[in-house]
Amino acid sequence: MTNVFCAIDLGATSGRIILSEDGNTLQEVCRFPNAVENHDGKVFWNIALLFDHIRKGLSELAQRTDIRITSIGVDTWGVDVVFLDAQGKPLAEPRAYRDPYTTARMEQFFSIIPRERIYEKTGIQFLTFNTLYQLYACHCEQYEPFLKAASYLFIPDYISYLLTGNQVCEYTALSTSQLLNPRTKTIDAELVQAAGANIACFPPIVYPGHQIGMLKNEVADFGYDIPVIAVAGHDTASAVAAVPRTHEGKKVAYLSSGTWSLMGTVTDHPVITPRSLELNFTNEGGVEGTTRLLKNITGMWILEQCRKEWAAQGKDYSHPQLIEMAMSIDQSSNDSINRQIVNRPIVNIFNPDESRFANPSSMIEQVKNGRNLSDAEIVASIFHSLAHRYGEVFAMLQSLVPEPLGALYIIGGGARNQYLNQLTAQAVGVPVLIGSTESTALGNILIQKNRNCC
Repeated sequence: MTNVFCAIDLGATSGRIILSEDGNTLQEVCRFPNAVENHDGKVFWNIALLFDHIRKGLSELAQRTDIRITSIGVDTWGVDVVFLDAQGKPLAEPRAYRDPYTTARMEQFFSIIPRERIYEKTGIQFLTFNTLYQLYACHCEQYEPFLKAASYLFIPDYISYLLTGNQVCEYTALSTSQLLNPRTKTIDAELVQAAGANIACFPPIVYPGHQIGMLKNEVADFGYDIPVIAVAGHDTASAVAAVPRTHEGKKVAYLSSGTWSLMGTVTDHPVITPRSLELNFTNEGGVEGTTRLLKNITGMWILEQCRKEWAAQGKDYSHPQLIEMAMSIDQSSNDSINRQIVNRPIVNIFNPDESRFANPSSMIEQVKNGRNLSDAEIVASIFHSLAHRYGEVFAMLQSLVPEPLGALYIIGGGARNQYLNQLTAQAVGVPVLIGSTESTALGNILIQKNRNCC
């Protein structure tokens, strides 16, 4: 019988249960869909359905006689919370960060606590969907589950709670909220109060490696005790845990490329300066007391939304097809005769972080922006725009750290896209190293493994 670690890795579009014996080789047990749902103008996660998939996967694992689970760790996306009553029951499915209810709330909140003071307290990038503004939006609309809540749980903590019955507030997930002071590593009471929330609703803060509790038999009966470990609950924090800190003696930057792209580097202390505020960089919690200095960039979300629209039109493009389409445009753009015939720029460079790309009714039309572009030109525009933005953010990042950044380490699903990787290497001007597409699960398991070994 083989002892293995179990990672429950949940993303915005899918979830997975993954096993590993050594933290290197991964075995995917099951994969299941995840998506936001719209109800009466509000956008929610169907967490109940998501947990049903998890329970089914764990129950199937419990029937296997060839393995023994050493521990389980959960990582998910950040910022969103579940409101629970005094009996620990969810009062509603959690609102999703793509819900437009926070759109105007951030600017309104600045009239209560100025932007500069918020950043000085938290060092967190200003995004309208940060937990701070979600709580404030709930307060402003008198959202009933929020008003009745006895506790707030971030998504990884809620899944761990369903597994164990114990409530915690894992540090890296909390660090995405814009409620945490990274210097004191405590929740800022002034911000919570200004948002109309209750600081007593947050469970005790725990750090990666903490044992939350034992897997409940009613979830899946393995016939032996399995500890559930607080890994880096925020998926990017788990992914970065699997990235080397240096390359050939120089500091490494990372790009976690997926629905969101996150570019940053690991620092020993938060970088909270007028310049980092100006550039809107964030200081999120990492493992072993480190800080992840990074910037969120809209990533493959734009392409995936276009892909969904094309599929509805009967054009079910595969990812390899999309890359070939973009490459064909690059080849034609080098043909001066073709340029004269087209008589317009073939690739449309745009900033993927513009608010119009957040959740439009038609992503294709947003990319076109009033221009007559073919499907291939749309794809090429997306890839070139992402690479261009990566180059801009890399230069910003370098300006915030004293050490030279000697390489960019690309991880996540986007690491498979060699074409985009080449464009990115040209944009950032340093060697691009390709890491694992499964870095989040790897980091999740490595945290469990290191805890088990110590």
